[in-house]
Amino acid sequence: MQEFLLVIHRDLTSANPTPSPEQMKEALKPYQDWVAGIAAQDRLVAPPKRWDVDGRVIRFEKNKDQVYNGPYAESRESIGGLFLVRAKDYDDAVEIAKGCPIIRYGAIVEVRMAVPVA
Repeated sequence: MQEFLLVIHRDLTSANPTPSPEQMKEALKPYQDWVAGIAAQDRLVAPPKRWDVDGRVIRFEKNKDQVYNGPYAESRESIGGLFLVRAKDYDDAVEIAKGCPIIRYGAIVEVRMAVPVA
């Protein structure tokens, strides 16, 4: 088994508004059940974490570090959460990600394989 990062993105544009409190409440239990199912299969490496929409970006520009507010000034997406799972391969990890119930509310789940640093 390999480790895969599941990153949950939210679209912050007005074309895809933030779910209402009722929608969030409706999505919470299925989301918790989905994560619990992954954990019950001993495939959850690191539990889900939520992230704020602010963040900072540091770039080396003009011969010095530059710090910018927000993930990216031009970004329309925010990281809503991330966690690590165990899967046989990308296809298996994608199947896990496809089970995420909040994609029905406009979230996007990105899948990345963890590659050991040499």
